[in-house]
Amino acid sequence: MKFSTLHKYFIVGILGISACTRLYDVSYNQIIAGQFNPTTSDIAALVGAAYTNWRDVLQQWNGLFRIQEVSADQLVIPSRPNGWVDGGIYRRIHEHKWTPDDDITIQTWGRSFAGITNCNRIIYQIESGGIPITDAKEATLAELKVLRASYYYVLCDLYGNVPIITKFDLPEGQLPEQNTRKEVYEFIVKEITDNLPLLSEDNNQSTYGRFNKWAAHALLAKVYLNAEVYSGTAAWDKCIEQCDAVINSGAGFALEANQKDVFQTENETSKEIIFALPFDEKYVTAWNSFSIHMETLQPSNQATYNLQFTPWGGICAIPQFIDTFDPDDSRLKNNWIQGQQYSSSGVALKSTLGAYAGQPLSFINELPGVDQSEEVHGFRLGKFEIADNSTVNLSNDWPLLRYADVLMMKAESLLRTGKADDAATLVTQVRARNFTSNPAKATVTGADLMKGSSYDYGLRNHLTSTDEGGADIQYGRFLDELGWEFAQEGRRRQDLIRFGVFTNKSWLSHSPNGDYRTLLPIPRPEIAKNGNLSQNSGY
Repeated sequence: MKFSTLHKYFIVGILGISACTRLYDVSYNQIIAGQFNPTTSDIAALVGAAYTNWRDVLQQWNGLFRIQEVSADQLVIPSRPNGWVDGGIYRRIHEHKWTPDDDITIQTWGRSFAGITNCNRIIYQIESGGIPITDAKEATLAELKVLRASYYYVLCDLYGNVPIITKFDLPEGQLPEQNTRKEVYEFIVKEITDNLPLLSEDNNQSTYGRFNKWAAHALLAKVYLNAEVYSGTAAWDKCIEQCDAVINSGAGFALEANQKDVFQTENETSKEIIFALPFDEKYVTAWNSFSIHMETLQPSNQATYNLQFTPWGGICAIPQFIDTFDPDDSRLKNNWIQGQQYSSSGVALKSTLGAYAGQPLSFINELPGVDQSEEVHGFRLGKFEIADNSTVNLSNDWPLLRYADVLMMKAESLLRTGKADDAATLVTQVRARNFTSNPAKATVTGADLMKGSSYDYGLRNHLTSTDEGGADIQYGRFLDELGWEFAQEGRRRQDLIRFGVFTNKSWLSHSPNGDYRTLLPIPRPEIAKNGNLSQNSGY
C-alpha cells in the first residue's frame, strides 16, 4: 500500500482540517474547545491544515514550480498545436516579461500567505487554549513556526520585500507593514534557529512529511546557501554547519543506489528524502494537485500508461540543456521521455495533432521556439514515475528536501570558500550512481568544478541564433552538476540567480530583460488592498 496507517491518517487529517480552515463559527470553536482533548497521536492531524498549503504553493496551476522552472533554462511551455497559449502567460514567463497582474505573480503570493495564515491560526488556537494541547505543546508550536518560516522562505526568494505577519488575532482593518528582503531573511533564520532545538529528532513514519530537526537543518542550509542573494552577505560556513548536522545526524539519511528510486510512486520509504510533500490520488483530488504528467505527455501517450484521462501536451526540455548531458549519464535516459512512443502493449504510437498528425510520435531534441512547436518537439518530463492507470494526479510524494541536495549544498559552499577538492569529493559521491556503465566518468576534480558551464547559451529558435556560451560563468561546471541532478524539481531559477546567469544569458527564445527580474513584482491586487506595500524596483 502507498500509505502506512499513520501516514494515511496524517493525509486524511490534513484534508479534514483543511476543509474547515475558513470556518470560524461558534459551533466549530465549541467542538474544538469543549469536546476534543488531543493527545500526542492527534497532533499530526491538528497541524496538518498548515502543511496542506505547501502542495498548492508548489504544484497548483501557475505556482512555484512554473515560476522556478519555466522562467529558467531547462524547461519551457511552448505554443502547441492544441493550444498552450493562454493569453501569452507561458511565453512571458520564458521571456521574463511577466507583469504585476499575471497569474504567475499573484498565485504563489496568495497561496504562501494562506499557509502563513493557517500556521498563525493554529498557533493562536493552541496558545489561547482553543486547541487544548498538553502533550508536546512547545514542540508543536516550534514545528508550526518552522513551517511558517518555510512559507516565508518562498516569499523571500520570489518577492523579497513582504510583510512579516505572526499574529492571527489582528485588529479588524489593520494592514501589515512591508518588510525588506533582508529583514525577512533574518526573520526566517531566527525562527528556524530558535525553534529547531524543540523539534523531534525522530526520522520515521511519525515525522514523515513534517518538520523534524533534520528537515529544519536542511531548510536552514538552503536559506544560508542563498544568503548573499537575500541579505547581501554570504553565509557559506553556516550552510556547511547545517549540512553537517544532517550528514552526521545518524538518522539514516543516505543516497539511494538508483536516483530513480527517490521519485517512484511508492517513494515514502526512500532513505534519501528529508522532507516530502505527501501525495496520493485517493486523498489529494483537487484538479492540478500533481498533474505534471498531464502537462507534458501528448494525447497518444494515454495508451503508454493507460491513463484515465487524455494528456494535454505542453511542457518540455529546452534542447540546449539536454545537449549538456554526457551520453553515459543515466539521468539522461531515466529522467527524460524521448524517442518513439509506444502503448503499454508495445504498439508504436502516432501523433494526432498539427503538422505531424498520423506520423510516428517520436520525441526529438529540437524545438522551433516558445512561439511554436509540434507534438514531436522536445523531450518530456519523466523524472517522477508515471504509474499505470493514473488519474489526473500522481501519487508520488514530492521530495522537497533530499540528502543529495544537502551534499551538493555543502559542496557548493566548500567550492566558494576555496576548498574545491573537498567539494569535488562530494560531487563525485552524488555522480557515482549515474555512471555505472562507465564508472570513471563519475569522478570530478576540484579543477573541473572551477571551469565554466558546458551549456551553450544564446538564442536558438526559428527566428534567430546567437552564440554566448557558458565558459565565462564562474563555477559553471558546478551549476551544470546542479542541473543534471535536480532538473524538474522546482528550483532552477534560484540556482541560476545565485550563479549570475538568470538575467545575463539567453536561451531558446529568451533574452536578458533586466536584473530586476530576479524578483517578481508585488501583485497589483495586493497593493490595491494594502497601501503600505510598495512595488519592487523596475515594475
